[in-house]
Amino acid sequence: MVGVSLGYGKRLEWPDDYFQFMAELGYQRYGLKNWSYNQFPFQTGTSNSITLGLTLSRISTDNPIYTRTGSQFTLSVSATPPFSLWDGNDYDAMAYSDPNKYKWSEYHKWKLKVRTFTPLTPSTVTRTPVIATRVEFGVLGHYNKNKMTPFETFDVGGDGMSGYTSSFATENIALRGYENNSIATQARAYTRLGLELRYPFILEPNSTIYGVAFLEAGNAWYNVKDLNPFDLKRSAGVGARIFLPMIGLMGIDWAYGFDTVFGSGSRERGGSQFHFIIGQEF
Repeated sequence: MVGVSLGYGKRLEWPDDYFQFMAELGYQRYGLKNWSYNQFPFQTGTSNSITLGLTLSRISTDNPIYTRTGSQFTLSVSATPPFSLWDGNDYDAMAYSDPNKYKWSEYHKWKLKVRTFTPLTPSTVTRTPVIATRVEFGVLGHYNKNKMTPFETFDVGGDGMSGYTSSFATENIALRGYENNSIATQARAYTRLGLELRYPFILEPNSTIYGVAFLEAGNAWYNVKDLNPFDLKRSAGVGARIFLPMIGLMGIDWAYGFDTVFGSGSRERGGSQFHFIIGQEF
C-alpha cells in the first residue's frame, strides 16, 4: 500500500471555539501479487483510489490522558469520484475476480463518533471518578452495486488491532469481550456503544494510573441494508490503564462477551477474553 495526502485544517469560531474543520485530498494505491488469502476478489493486480475527505469535529475535553469533563464529536466523510458513471465499462458483465473491475476503486465512507465525560464529584476534587460514554456508527457505501470496493471495509471485534494475518486495507474496530475480528471482517456497516466508569489511583506528572469498569455493545453487517442498531453483541468487564511519559499509554482489560458471534444458529459465545492496549484506545 502506497499513498499520499494533502490536508488543510482550520479552527472555527462558530458555533463556538471548540469546533474544527479538516479537508484532505488523498491518493492510495493497493498492489497485490500472488495473494494467497481470500480477503480480496483478485490475487494479482492493482487498485487505485482518489479521495476527498471532510471532517467536522468538536473537542472540549480538559485532559487527553485522564479526561474528567468535556466531549468529543467527529463527523467525517471520505469519497472517491463515481468512475463507473462515465468510464463506459459494463461491470455487470465483468467477472467478480477480474482485476480490471477494481482498477479504480470507488466508494463513499461515513463515520460518526461521539464521546462524553462526566465527573461524579465536584471539579475541586482531584481524584474524581468519571463516567465516559461512546457512540459510533460507520457506513461504507457504493455508487454501483456491481463495482463495490473490497478495500476500506470494517473488521470488528477484540482490542481494535488486526487479529488475522489476512486483515489488510481495512479499518479495525474494537469490541471487547470477543476475539479480534470475530464479529465481522470486511463489513460495510457497524455500530458500537459503550459506558465506562473510570477511577484514578495515581494522577502525577510522571505517571497516571486508573481503573475502568465497562459495558459495551456493537455489531457489524456485510450489507448496509441489513444494518440493525438494535441487534447488538453485548459485553462487560474491568481493566486498568497506566501512562508513563517515556512509554505512553498501556492497558489491560478482561471482558466477557454474552452473545454468539457467528449468527443466531451458533452456540459459541464471546466468553472470557483478555485485551491489551498499547499507544492508544480504539
